[in-house]
Amino acid sequence: MPESPELMLLIMLLSAAFLAGLIDAIAGGGGLITIPALLGAGVSPHVALGTNKLSATFGAAMASYAYIRKGIFKPWLWQPAILATFIGAALGTVLAHITSSDLLNKILPLIILATAVYMLLPKRLSTPAEHAQFRPKKLSSSALGATLGGYDGFAGPGTGAFWTSLLMGCYKLDLVSASGVARFMNFISNIVSMVTFMLLGHVDYMLGLLMAVTLLAGSTIGAHAAIRFGARFIRPVFIVVVISASIYVAWEAWL
Repeated sequence: MPESPELMLLIMLLSAAFLAGLIDAIAGGGGLITIPALLGAGVSPHVALGTNKLSATFGAAMASYAYIRKGIFKPWLWQPAILATFIGAALGTVLAHITSSDLLNKILPLIILATAVYMLLPKRLSTPAEHAQFRPKKLSSSALGATLGGYDGFAGPGTGAFWTSLLMGCYKLDLVSASGVARFMNFISNIVSMVTFMLLGHVDYMLGLLMAVTLLAGSTIGAHAAIRFGARFIRPVFIVVVISASIYVAWEAWL
């Protein structure tokens, strides 16, 4: 008996959410998979962003908990950055709300493509830092939080990857330590943006919660894999999926 188009579409979205959770917990960039998948399924841009935040928040929470439980991330060291991320995410989400759907349809594929290209660039791995003695600078970490929190609220794809790369570059954190900070900051901006999108009426709750289940499973596996093996083993899959999805969305929006 042939499967209905709606069921096949749901299976595709749930599979995309699982892969996004897996990848986001390891290297960041899960939104580069879920947002194109939602847009490709015909979801409006505002609802796609809001629904993605609902599902992504669960995965970010699980990944953050794994890093905190392992002692890799210490929230009390990053309080100014957490507050700045909170404020930036709220303002970014409001900006997305007042941006027209037509403009968002044009902007999002460009953001996704640009982020995908960034992810392709080789990254310089820092030497491991003595994280127990590390203290981030309040001003620079707050500026980082406000900027990336604002970006995550407005669009979001690749936020975790940007956090990871900038932390390694600015603070010389090793990959796993930087990933731990990135996952928690991503959680903060996700939950703030999610609540704001809910208040603005831009969330498909049923779809978002279903995607959250598979994303949570992927995030749990990904966080433990990142802690044990690092990010390199999943990079080829990530690149193929992101480039394919971003090209498809750009084609649909522009051509």
